[in-house]
Amino acid sequence: MALRLPSRRLVAAVRIPRVNWTSSRYASSATSASLKDSGLLQDVKDSIVRSSSLPTPDPPSSSKTAGLVNSQLPYMVPTYVRPPPMFEKGKGCYLWDVENRKYLDFTAGIAVNALGHCDAGMAEVIAEQAQRLVHTSNLYHNPYTGLLSKQIIQLTHATGGMSTAARTFICNSGSEANEAAIKFARKVGKSVSPEKPKFEIVSFHNSFHGRTMGSLSATPNPKYQAPFAPMVPGFRYGTYNDIDAVKDLVTEETCGVIVEPIQGEGGVNVATPEFLLALRKRCSEVNAVLIFDEIQCGLGRTGTFWAHAGYSKECHPDILTTAKALGNGFPIGATIVNNFVCKHIKIGDHGTTFGGNPLGSRIASYILSRLSSPEILDAIPRKEQAFRQHFATLQYRFPDQIAEVRGKGLILGLQLNSDPTPIITAARERGLLVITCGTNTLRFVPPLVVTEAEIEEGMGILSEAMESVWSKDEKIDGTKGQEEI
Repeated sequence: MALRLPSRRLVAAVRIPRVNWTSSRYASSATSASLKDSGLLQDVKDSIVRSSSLPTPDPPSSSKTAGLVNSQLPYMVPTYVRPPPMFEKGKGCYLWDVENRKYLDFTAGIAVNALGHCDAGMAEVIAEQAQRLVHTSNLYHNPYTGLLSKQIIQLTHATGGMSTAARTFICNSGSEANEAAIKFARKVGKSVSPEKPKFEIVSFHNSFHGRTMGSLSATPNPKYQAPFAPMVPGFRYGTYNDIDAVKDLVTEETCGVIVEPIQGEGGVNVATPEFLLALRKRCSEVNAVLIFDEIQCGLGRTGTFWAHAGYSKECHPDILTTAKALGNGFPIGATIVNNFVCKHIKIGDHGTTFGGNPLGSRIASYILSRLSSPEILDAIPRKEQAFRQHFATLQYRFPDQIAEVRGKGLILGLQLNSDPTPIITAARERGLLVITCGTNTLRFVPPLVVTEAEIEEGMGILSEAMESVWSKDEKIDGTKGQEEI
């Protein structure tokens, strides 16, 4: 692969890391011996070779990036561990860091930038609306909140989604959309069963529904829940795709069931049609609300406008939540309900200050017009197959390392048999951004506008990254390496 670094930055990239030692010209023999014994000299040599061979090596401690990061971190609540690069520019499927190094982005801001970075049409809408009206609060009407709500319902019906979709609540994020769904389900439970308890919410292991206390309580991951326990009471957890357990899990005390048709954070696990149908039937039996969380898997990512549109209408939900791609990076979410749910929601039951503001609503309206177009949707199956063909090749090359391919459309998971962190790092230092999910799973959620040429480019980089990590391991641990030595 040709180097992408201009020569002056290449010099900086291969600069020897700082080590507390003096020039060998003045070092004592004991010091030199100590350095050799410790392997520091070899580490320095390895660093030079490694950096000079990589297009986008992680910036060193002496870089502009490190200076900026170190000057800002003391003022930020430490809720994230981020890799070294700092991104400042994007276009389409590519990002550039502050060192002006280019990366192909297969993360899309965690399935957010469906139209890619800095979409020209979106930028035009933002600029125009920002000069007209940004925010009024929900104390007043504006032309765009209602228009967006109507558009969501009409597109849902037109694309074979939730057949009973009737009304929309516009909010600011996926967590807020799920929080509204949980509250609406609780209100329905109190309304249909005023005399007997009906407040339990059922969710599933390996799910992710958000970080607010209600949505977090529906996310049965000890890593997320333990620091903030106790959770909101009244949540029960089941096993995803376990049809036999549904009857005992969803009872007369259940007011709502929330499920992802494809679990994103949990490992790109796809719900079986039989499982979703069993949930639908059981919810109808006990008068509970069925909620589909399509925050990550919806809005075209599977090749249909809604992921559940690929299933039978018999399993359609009462509530549908969305966010992420809805704003292509602008914070906005939505909770879609049917009339059964809506008739129990009264004025004052829920609200939001920023949700449905004119700017966000107009942006989302534009985004929806693009994501529902045949130009986007019809190309997804072909792009999925391009990924799968490359995955098959990688599985053939690395049968002991790659266990399974999961997912649908452009939400795909490559299940590994070991920690994927070295692969993530090696790919990033070669100019490709990929993220993880579940346990040892590489997640691929590129912009929906990714081209087949970009898929080819990215998978070539991933192949090189895997070769660099796993071939090295083989040489260290395997018989083949011993023979080569």
